[in-house]
Amino acid sequence: MAAVAAAVSAHKDELTELDAAIGDADHGANLQRGFTAVTVALGAEFEPETVGQLLTKVGMTLISSVGGASGPLYGSAFRAVGKQLATPEADADQLAIALRAGLDSVRALGAAAAGDKTMVDALMPAVQAFDDAVASGLGLADAARAAADAAEAGARATVPLQARKGRASYLGERSIGHQDPGATSTALIFAALAEVTAGA
Repeated sequence: MAAVAAAVSAHKDELTELDAAIGDADHGANLQRGFTAVTVALGAEFEPETVGQLLTKVGMTLISSVGGASGPLYGSAFRAVGKQLATPEADADQLAIALRAGLDSVRALGAAAAGDKTMVDALMPAVQAFDDAVASGLGLADAARAAADAAEAGARATVPLQARKGRASYLGERSIGHQDPGATSTALIFAALAEVTAGA
């Protein structure tokens, strides 16, 4: 989570600029506030017994500290992932199942599909890439790298799309030509996962 918080902080202005083009211009600030709150919540006094307890705490903190749509969406995703991980550590197989639950949670809450120009456009290919990597026998670090690359490609692929969900959809064709900020922050989170697991 420290790597995610650092990535969000480093790219706060970029996320805000992307959101300014097609949204409320607050995605970067909102996420930075949320992950700063997460850092505080996971401080020295919090001692989770399982990976799931930690991620559930992350989800609850994001829901309570981030406004707009991104707080509930990211919060529900982290909670859904956390509910699948009831062990002190998680391997690649466990994480693959958990990430799929996170994706299902986001899709259920946001009612978004691939191509709607939302975070799903990065999250879905990332989860699929992670699944495929694990199914082919790759370990956690390689699966996380595959997911990060897929999320990045998915985020870039939102540029030519016309938004069909959220505030950006109000712009109609004027939303074309802009990268979706939610897909971009999703890619940042997977990049942080890849960075951390590569050094594990």
